[in-house]
This record gives sequence, C-alpha cells and structure tokens, in this order.
Amino acid sequence: MAKQLLFDEAARHAMKAGVDALADAVKITLGPKGRNVILEKKFGPPAVVDDGVSVAREIDLKDPFENLGAQLAREVATKTNDVAGDGTTTATVLAQAIVREGMRNVAAGANPMNLKRGIELGVESVVEALRDMAQPVAGKEQITQVATISGHDQEIGDIIADVMEKVGKDGVITVEEGKGIRLETEFVEGMQIDRGYISPYFVTNPDRMETVIDDPYILVTDKKLSAVNDFLPVLERALQ
Repeated sequence: MAKQLLFDEAARHAMKAGVDALADAVKITLGPKGRNVILEKKFGPPAVVDDGVSVAREIDLKDPFENLGAQLAREVATKTNDVAGDGTTTATVLAQAIVREGMRNVAAGANPMNLKRGIELGVESVVEALRDMAQPVAGKEQITQVATISGHDQEIGDIIADVMEKVGKDGVITVEEGKGIRLETEFVEGMQIDRGYISPYFVTNPDRMETVIDDPYILVTDKKLSAVNDFLPVLERALQ
C-alpha cells in the first residue's frame, strides 16, 4: 500500500486537530468536578468511566493524519498512567497546551529546536516548584481523603485507608473484581506470586500436585535471564 505524505503547515494542522480531538474528550474528566464519559463496548453494556487514560485508549479517528496526533496524545496519557498511576487527564491537557503554543510559535517563525530546549527548561523549573509545594500524605485521615476523591465513594476511601495502614508503605495492594455486591478485603502474610511451577518434575506431593519446599533460596532480579550461564554462579553458591 502506498504511503500518504503530508508536509509543513498541513501536517502540523492535521496533527494538532488529532491532539485536540482526543484532549477535548479526555479533559472533561479533569478534577474532583470532572464528568463521566460513556464508552461503547463491542461486547456487553457500555462502560461509564471518569479517568483520562480509559477515554484516550478508546479514541481512533477516521483521518489517518489526525489519528497520528491522537495516538501521540494517547501515549502521553498511557505513559503517565504507567509511571504515576494517576494524573493522566492533567498530562493530556498539558500536552495539548504545549502543542498549541508550540505550533503557534513555529508558525510565527521560531526555531523548533530552540523552542524544544525552552520547553525542557520550563519543565525543569515547574517540576522544581511543584516539589517545593508538594505535601507528603501522612496519617490515615489524609489517605482516606485522597482515596475517597479518587474512588468517588466514602466507603471505598475508608477501606483503602484501613488496608494501607495494615500493610504499610512497602506492602502490595491488589484490586480484583468481586463476584458479589459487597466490598471485601483479604490479607496475605509474606509475598504471594500468582505463578505455578515451570515443570511437573518439581512436584513434591503427587496426591495434591503441589510443590512444598522448606527454607528455600529465592533469587530476585530485575535482569533478563536468557541462558543458564547467567545465573550459574548463584546456583553454585547455593549448593555450597
């Protein structure tokens, strides 16, 4: 299939239109007074959401060039969600403003690279100012307030605050969809990883097909292990 090409002002205009289309749909969810968005689903009933990244993921535009702009704006929301877990709508609104003002300056004759460096310097100044203004969340009451705003429900806020108080800042909280109508909590001591044994030869209890190991060595790493030689020294030390 032949590639379509677009240059200069026409390309910038199409990209900006795509960014605006996505950002305008996302930004109505901004803040504690943000409104809901109804998303059509191929299967099942429509979904009612109030977070920016969920809205952004559902937007595809008919025009291919405008859709490129929308995809760039969607990437902003997605990356913000992956890194921070929140603030996706704010990030999208900021991206829209940067694109709008940046293109306006480029059209007025500004050097794009100088403009990019200026934006980066501005980001550094803003981040530093935000760090000075930021207040750490301390105490169960403040956690309840934050969780209630995010969940739009006082009961949810109270439960999250109770759970965080019990597991501590280093604990892991997993949210799962329940089968009933009540909110339930379950506490697991230690660490639980939802994975099974890699081979049936590890089974120590054939009747129950379980692997029970007492006082084992556990290797935790953030590196990719692609060959036995990568962790052979660790195995040799464990056998000593």
